[in-house]
Amino acid sequence: MLMGMTAEQKKILSLGNASQYLYLTMGNCTSCEGRDDVKEYAHFRSAMKILMFSENDWWEISKLLAAILHLGNVAFEATISNNMESCEILSSSHFTVASSLLEVDPRALETSLIQRSFMTTKESVTKPLTSAQALDGRDAFVKAIYGRLFIWVVDKINSAIYKPQPDDANYIRQSIGLLDIFGFENFKHNSFEQLCINFANEQLQQFFVKHIFKLEQEEYAQENIVWELIQFKDNQRTLDVLANKPLNILCLIDEESHFPKGTDATMLVKIGSNHDKGDVYLPPKNDHDTTFGIQHFAGVVHYESKGFLEKNRDALSANLIQLVDTSSNKLLKQAFKNELTSSTIINTTNPKMMITPKNSLRQAADKKRVLTLSGQFRQSLDALMKTLTSCQPYFVRCIKPNDFKKPMLFDRELCIRQLRYSGMMETIRIRKAGYPIRYTFDEFMERYRVLLQTSVCEPRTQTTQRCCESICENILMEGDWKTGKTKIFLKDFHDTMLEVERMKELNKKALLIQKVLRGYKFRKNFLRKKASALVIQKHWRGHQGRKLYRVVQLGFSRLQARVRARQLRHRYEQQRVAVVVLQARARGCLARRAWRRQRQAVVLLQAHTRGMLARKTAERMKRDAFLSAKERRDEELAKMERQRRLEEVLRQKHKASSQSESITDQEMVDDVFGFLPEMVGGQEGQAPVGFEDLESQKKKVVVEEVDLDDLPLVEELPEEDYDDLDEYSFSKFASMYFQGAATPAHIRQRLRQPLLYHEDEGDVLASVTVWWIILRFMGDLPEPKPQKQGPSRGLSQVDRSLPQDLVSRQDRRLSHMVGLDQRVLRGQKNRKVSTVPEETTPKTRKSSTFTDLLTRNRKASAMPDEVILNRKSSSTPEAPRTRKSSTFTDLLTRNRKASAIPEPPSGKRKPSVIQEEDQAEAPRPPTMQTLSEEDEILIGEGPTLDRPMTSLEKLHIIVGYAIVRRDLRDEIYCQICKQLQENSNRNSFFRGWILLSLCLGIFPPTERFIKFLQSFIRLGPAGYAPYCADRLKRTVLNGVRAEPPSWLELQATKSKKPMAVSVTLMDGQTLSLPVDSASSSQEMCQVLSQKVKLKDGFGFSLYVALYEKVWSLGSGREHVMDAISQCEQEVKRQGGQEQHAPWRLYFRKEIFTPWHDCSQDAVSTNLVYRQVIRGLRFGEYRCEKEDDFIQLAAKHFYVSYGSDTSPENAKAVIQDCVNCSVQEAKSEAKWVQMVTTAHAQGPYISSKKTAASVKAEVVDHARQKWPMFFSRFFEVAKTSGPPLPKNKFIVAVNWTGITFLDEKERRLLQLSYPEVTGVTVREAKVFGQSVSLLTLKGDFTLSGPLAGGIAELVQMFLEGLRDRSCYAVALQDSSSQDDPTFLNFKKGELIVIIQDEEFPLALGWMKGRNERTSKSGAVPADSVLILPTLTKPSNEVMNLYSLSPDQRRSATQATLRETGTMERMAPASLKDFSLEYFRYT
Repeated sequence: MLMGMTAEQKKILSLGNASQYLYLTMGNCTSCEGRDDVKEYAHFRSAMKILMFSENDWWEISKLLAAILHLGNVAFEATISNNMESCEILSSSHFTVASSLLEVDPRALETSLIQRSFMTTKESVTKPLTSAQALDGRDAFVKAIYGRLFIWVVDKINSAIYKPQPDDANYIRQSIGLLDIFGFENFKHNSFEQLCINFANEQLQQFFVKHIFKLEQEEYAQENIVWELIQFKDNQRTLDVLANKPLNILCLIDEESHFPKGTDATMLVKIGSNHDKGDVYLPPKNDHDTTFGIQHFAGVVHYESKGFLEKNRDALSANLIQLVDTSSNKLLKQAFKNELTSSTIINTTNPKMMITPKNSLRQAADKKRVLTLSGQFRQSLDALMKTLTSCQPYFVRCIKPNDFKKPMLFDRELCIRQLRYSGMMETIRIRKAGYPIRYTFDEFMERYRVLLQTSVCEPRTQTTQRCCESICENILMEGDWKTGKTKIFLKDFHDTMLEVERMKELNKKALLIQKVLRGYKFRKNFLRKKASALVIQKHWRGHQGRKLYRVVQLGFSRLQARVRARQLRHRYEQQRVAVVVLQARARGCLARRAWRRQRQAVVLLQAHTRGMLARKTAERMKRDAFLSAKERRDEELAKMERQRRLEEVLRQKHKASSQSESITDQEMVDDVFGFLPEMVGGQEGQAPVGFEDLESQKKKVVVEEVDLDDLPLVEELPEEDYDDLDEYSFSKFASMYFQGAATPAHIRQRLRQPLLYHEDEGDVLASVTVWWIILRFMGDLPEPKPQKQGPSRGLSQVDRSLPQDLVSRQDRRLSHMVGLDQRVLRGQKNRKVSTVPEETTPKTRKSSTFTDLLTRNRKASAMPDEVILNRKSSSTPEAPRTRKSSTFTDLLTRNRKASAIPEPPSGKRKPSVIQEEDQAEAPRPPTMQTLSEEDEILIGEGPTLDRPMTSLEKLHIIVGYAIVRRDLRDEIYCQICKQLQENSNRNSFFRGWILLSLCLGIFPPTERFIKFLQSFIRLGPAGYAPYCADRLKRTVLNGVRAEPPSWLELQATKSKKPMAVSVTLMDGQTLSLPVDSASSSQEMCQVLSQKVKLKDGFGFSLYVALYEKVWSLGSGREHVMDAISQCEQEVKRQGGQEQHAPWRLYFRKEIFTPWHDCSQDAVSTNLVYRQVIRGLRFGEYRCEKEDDFIQLAAKHFYVSYGSDTSPENAKAVIQDCVNCSVQEAKSEAKWVQMVTTAHAQGPYISSKKTAASVKAEVVDHARQKWPMFFSRFFEVAKTSGPPLPKNKFIVAVNWTGITFLDEKERRLLQLSYPEVTGVTVREAKVFGQSVSLLTLKGDFTLSGPLAGGIAELVQMFLEGLRDRSCYAVALQDSSSQDDPTFLNFKKGELIVIIQDEEFPLALGWMKGRNERTSKSGAVPADSVLILPTLTKPSNEVMNLYSLSPDQRRSATQATLRETGTMERMAPASLKDFSLEYFRYT
């Protein structure tokens, strides 16, 4: 009541909590674990309404209960009045509240509690009470109120549920009663209550013994059944001592209670004097001991006699009865109705005298006969025993497993003792030896009459007893069954056997009846069907005859038509032959005339052509005579030049060997890369457009040391076993795999063939080219001098055959190498072309400018038909040339179209000094992988490589071939290791280790060579061995790079330490992180999340910005240094210096999860909030309405300055989050006024919200309003699926669903996650992987470089939504009308899942509610599909689930037609076709 009442009701009753009331805290427990007081009180109120309790009744009951609680807190103070002990009530609000609730006079209540009146012969005398007596009187008054209130409530309930007895005289009311006995009690201190309870248990035990043992054995004796009596424990002697014998214990207690001077001690003496000789009563141990014992059936119990008489008297003071009579509370007076009618007292003016009625003497006499508490208890117990005797009792014995009330604890001795005391052991013996199944002969005969064999016993002549015995003898044989005088006694298994045989006989009889009835039924049906069949046959035969007549009639009509048609056709053919002969003659005449005219024209043309050819032949003969003399002179000059170059090489070699002895490795690095500046990456130059504000907020931060090997990655490499590397020496590898007579030792000559075998001719030629570049890089060969070229020479045939865009990019890094590859491959046309495709860029790698340049020289057959770029590709010049820049590429650049980077004008290359072989004189293909002298000259003496080059250019050539050609990687490592093996030249030795360390950071070796390379590195110089081993481990872990080394990597090679890269967060914070050549965006995102303590790091990605371009690296396996290298290349292309490329790295939110909760991570919410505010300022996020800008600005105002509304702060807020173009629409004062007004009226000021909660609101608003700006984009090509306007489009995945966009950002198709039923990934032929989206609108198969990323992201969203979803759709109909536990539903209906432990999903069941019928029940898990959604799905989605696949396809096509997104031909031009499909020549 205290927990369930409302605060207003408790205030009226002056109630508080349970701990404030004495009666509720006496047990030191005011709550019960596992029970909800509020819920139970609500159930109690509902039950009272059902049982016809009015609101007034409930309020009156609550008032009396509240008065009881307040009376319990009334305290008494002992005083002395007139030399007599008395007491006074302490001043308390509880007393006043109690008197008002009882509706009595407070002074009368006080007098009744501290005084007691006694009746004399003529008057009533008042006696003051001590504090202890007053407390007992108060408790007696409270018990009287509570007990009589309980009786009143029970009577009220009985009157509500009582059903009047019908007028039928033969009607007998039947009922079932449940008796929950007290249970035997034996505590540490036992008093008068335990004696009464244990006495009741003794009576019930005696009833049980009598019913089970005595009556059982008496019945066997009456029926003359031979029976062996069973001894059992009888507690009759205990009952005699307690209540049956004269001067029993309860009688002595009552007798002593009637004596005014009787005490507990005199009572104990009388009991001992009458019962101390028996073994049932156990007297006290001495005269001072006040305890005595009783030998009960369950054991000995010792009782404390102190307080027995007072509890037995249980007398309510007449003063309190008079007080109740003066109360105006109707319910209180109604509860004490009997007491008020039996004792009427007349008040007088003398407060100490009361006038009693005339029969006061009689009342005084009646008072002596008032029943004590034990007498009332015995009367109630006698009535109960009479009721039990008149009924058919069934006993349920409850065994207490332990005394500690703990689960899973079984006390064996306690349970055996309870079984023994309760007589269960004897009961088991009696049931086992007795006959529990008993039938009278008539009952047995009536039930089992079907088993009687009339041939053995005829029931008409034999007695019923004889027939019963015949049945038992036939079925039970000689079993242990007995027949008495009137009954037959059976065992349990006998009854089972009889029932089984009875069912068999009944089945036989039922089959016989069924056979006869079915035969009659089928005979009747057959005759009816036979008559019907005759009628059908008659009509059918008539129909067939008429049908045959019509067919014959139709045949004659067709025959007539065929004859007439034949005649007409014959006449037509005769006429046609005549016309054909006429046409042939006319056409022949015309053809002969045309031939004569053409012959004359051809003769004239031949004459003129032959004359022109003769003149050209004469001119060519004159020119050839002049050129032959010039070629001889050129050959002599070339021979002299080669001799001079050889002498120069020898001089340079001698000079380099004399200087190399004094150069250290550090000096060597400075010599090779001395131009490198000391800098921290990401801080050079001016900040990109749109990020200048973050640049001004940067603070210099100390670079923190981070072990990149300890970062948690997706996959880990196994630990290297360096003990086994001794078996993998480089010399051993050379002996197994090197071709010809190649050795693993250092040499200074050019190779005639590669070290390893290669199938592709292009790899063979590239291997020799790389060897030459490696020799020049290490200083083993001198640099060639620049050659002078004649100005009169035009472009060579090779240069003319190169693509114009490659010829024009001479200033672009690595373009010269492409020219070399083109010429070498074209010069080897006669060689066998390998069909092994080159390695494409990694599946998840972004398209690279560098990779595009190196792959332009591939055969056209090896290129894919459709080139699909990654959505995250950078904005470098190698983007698709004809594709218009998409605004989704520039989402982070304020929605502005990117300025197209102009290509340099097509220029002419310098003429080549190498003459290509005559196409008509193709050399014979070599039989081994060797090169002729002409090939060597072709490779080494070309105009592209036969020139002085810097170390950086040589490095780019070597690394470039390794990136593009997978099979060259082991070749390059073998060549470098060969030149380091036994190299005595210190200069060449350290240059080789520098080259090896750089290559180890770009591309890994194959599995065949990796252990040999590890063994070789382990034996390297002290400064390079651990450094190179670590770079190899990192490169193998993160994969090959797509770009050549950047300037930062060259600097790291000098210091042999990780590079420092600055990353800027959206809150202006800048962190400097150490990275290496293999660092991926995933690693950097993890480090950044740890540094800023992000709990929810999903969706945060690394972004690269250069000038006006920004693109995302994601948070996957993308190499950070590849993006930096792309930026440096773009700066170089535009004429800038690579080391000063103004690129920046930013850490931003890219995508949200559908279940994103801003309250989980305050740091994440703050970063996204700052990102949104910056996006508003720079136009990245746009609002359609001006009011949206104002509301967002007002929230930013509150976050930044709280409730302060100063104009200066308002101006700062407007500058922070309102775009300049939007500000220009109104004056600054107007903006300040609108933002200040919105800020003052904002609900967050009155509710005093925290700044974090307002930030969360802004982030949620941005997530809801701009879902496309928080998306992950993928460029794909559709290979199969429903028709769309374009097969190449962009897939945008965000928290709302999946959207297909064309290049102009028009939505081709939008799919919500409930419409996606599955996603799978498979290998594709061209792009490595393809993803299949299984949707309700059709199955789409999409291919692209990042198809696996689409599948992984969508699958994660689907699984997360299904785990959190509470909606499902029915896959099939389910109907179970008989069992209401199961839910009925139809296919396609929405089921709301209810979490219930009763139906665990692991067992294949769940609890759900049908949205249509609003009914709940159990649902099989395999009959429904859990929808991946957090909100109720739309009607469109539910309709699609209810349709079949064909119906869905038709509905989807109809929708596409209506929306205008059906497949249509886009306008195209010949230029678009040529750029997409023409091959490079």
